Amino acid sequence: MTATRLDADRLLGLAGRLADLLVDTVDGGASVGFLSPLGRADALAWWEGRAAGVAAGRLAVWAAVDGDRVTGTVTLAFPDKPNSRHRAELVKLMVHRDARGQGLGRRLLTTAEHAAAAAGVTLLHLDTETDSPAEHLYRAAGWTRAGIIPDYAADPSGVLRPTTLYYRRLTTG
Repeated sequence: MTATRLDADRLLGLAGRLADLLVDTVDGGASVGFLSPLGRADALAWWEGRAAGVAAGRLAVWAAVDGDRVTGTVTLAFPDKPNSRHRAELVKLMVHRDARGQGLGRRLLTTAEHAAAAAGVTLLHLDTETDSPAEHLYRAAGWTRAGIIPDYAADPSGVLRPTTLYYRRLTTG
């Protein structure tokens, strides 16, 4: 399954399915910035709020679609400061619980890395919950751990958890 880069209109057209993925991700215990239970209306509003950033080029979003549902997504957030245009943040890498363990997370990660390099980005960074399945994915994909911040964010159940920061240098081309 390949991931398609979404323009603002396509993002809005898929917003309901993207919201379903976000709700599933939070219900599954992944720490992606939301507390459980996450209502579908709140998830929908969050995704709809991303359209302006996509239209302005501040966000690049890819979605893997399987039939009538979105099974995974990844986003790059580009800074707007002149001294930071060489880097981007990888955010909201999500894979539906039913699609996990099949390499989709790795394919989404690779898609974002290649697109970033093609756009001239030489440094990616991210944060993820320490000891989470996502952290294991990033390590296996060759990302470098920069450090751990204790009690950085609450997991979906509201418990403060440490976060590990990672970076990856890219070769542009």
